Amino acid sequence: MSEFNRAKNLLRFFKGDAYRFGPGALSHAGPAAAELGTKAALIGSSFPDSESFLRTIRESLHSASVQVCAEIAGPAPNCPLEDLARISRQLQKADPDVVVSFGGGSTIDAAKAAEVLRTLGGQIEDYFGMNLVTTARQKQKKKLTGHVAIQTAASSAAHLTKYSNITHIQSGQKKLIVDEAIVPARPLFDYSVTYNSPMDLTIDGAIDGISHCLEVLYSAAGKDTYENVAEVAEAGIGLIVKHLPAVVRNPGHEEGRQGLCYGTDLGGYAIMIGGTNGGHLTSFSLVDVLSHGRACGMMNPYYTVFFAPQIEPPLRLVGALYKQEGFITADLERLSGRDLGMAVAEGMLSFSKKVGLPTMLSEVKGFGRGHIRRALEAAKNPQLKMKLQNMPVPLTAEMVDDYMAPVLEAAACGDLNLIKNVS
Repeated sequence: MSEFNRAKNLLRFFKGDAYRFGPGALSHAGPAAAELGTKAALIGSSFPDSESFLRTIRESLHSASVQVCAEIAGPAPNCPLEDLARISRQLQKADPDVVVSFGGGSTIDAAKAAEVLRTLGGQIEDYFGMNLVTTARQKQKKKLTGHVAIQTAASSAAHLTKYSNITHIQSGQKKLIVDEAIVPARPLFDYSVTYNSPMDLTIDGAIDGISHCLEVLYSAAGKDTYENVAEVAEAGIGLIVKHLPAVVRNPGHEEGRQGLCYGTDLGGYAIMIGGTNGGHLTSFSLVDVLSHGRACGMMNPYYTVFFAPQIEPPLRLVGALYKQEGFITADLERLSGRDLGMAVAEGMLSFSKKVGLPTMLSEVKGFGRGHIRRALEAAKNPQLKMKLQNMPVPLTAEMVDDYMAPVLEAAACGDLNLIKNVS
């Protein structure tokens, strides 16, 4: 079975007929929306060529007898609180019976959270954490408006998932809603929309996709979900590690672009089976100096060493993928425990160098000691507790300074040896 067919089969098993994906899928926006309502608010992001894609969406909606009652500009990157408030107000005024979002993760996350505020009220802080939207919805006996989420970037897979990331720009801290109630009812991703994506966005998104697969795989070690996660993660990571260097060399490589779309979509599948952990948790505190994908990609090799004694089967799977593409030369069969983790981490860092990413925080413009303090403090916040507890080596808030701090110090200077394992 070809790698693309394998990915298609996994995605169809995951989402069934509700998910329209692949080149040409944009024309299905109207039929998807018509399954949910007849009066749409279109929340769209702006980027080169976006107007031609939006025109296709409008025409598809019109052909399906879905009226566009409002067009709302999407948010700035990372979905700042101020943009979320604006979009929620505009949704309230438009009063649609279906929400259509068109953009990357920030726009789709904004649409999810704005609809929560429009329908359930309150402040966004009321919903940060796990299942608080569902609790409020059940208490108020209300339903959220159906959402057609149209992805434009091979990255976060926000169109497929229960997550919404919102950023408080002044404090530089990102927080997270995690709730099945906000999963878009009709996801759509036309892979051809990504063919001219800027290289920075392409790399960021691909690394985010690897991080989704990797972190969920690590967390699943020893659990009943491991075999399922391993199948998805192996396919997703393999596609991205193979195709990202080819796209970096040749940005017009359409097969490579499709490989990244399949791989990051599988990342979305992974995070609906299990949760992310260390890399994502720390990334929320680096939002002012690194994109989300780069922040996760920066941290995951270091967390790999920290987790290593507890995740040997995942390390052998991941190591084989990086070794197959030439990023690891060590004989992994002869290694175990921390030594195996070190070898896999070094392969991941080699891959990052190959695609032009920094490998230590000190290389990042604007990074300072304050970011380490912020990340350690955030890890102790009850609203982000799920990330801390979802680690293969679960930490309590009281353990953060003893064990997470050395991981961050190692990432700051690029020295894997500084990392301390839990005995």
